[in-house]
This record gives sequence, C-alpha cells and structure tokens, in this order.
Amino acid sequence: MKRTLGGSKRKKIKTSGFRARLKTKSGRNVLKRRRLKGRKKLAFS
Repeated sequence: MKRTLGGSKRKKIKTSGFRARLKTKSGRNVLKRRRLKGRKKLAFS
C-alpha cells in the first residue's frame, strides 16, 4: 500500500512549512484557523 504523501521533505517545507505560510495572506489565514482550532502542530516541519 502506498503512503499518502510522496515527494521530498524539502519540497514539503518550501510549500507548506511555517515560513512559507507566513509569506502569503492566505497562508497566514491558514495558521490563524489552525490556531483557533487548537492544533498542536501549525505547519509541517
């Protein structure tokens, strides 16, 4: 059985890491929503 996410760790960090989220307005909204939901991990690291 294949795992859900493929690809390199570096690519994941570049697209969905914390710093990448902070760079765009929509990304900051993602973090905001995840904070409100009470997520332990806000972004992939």
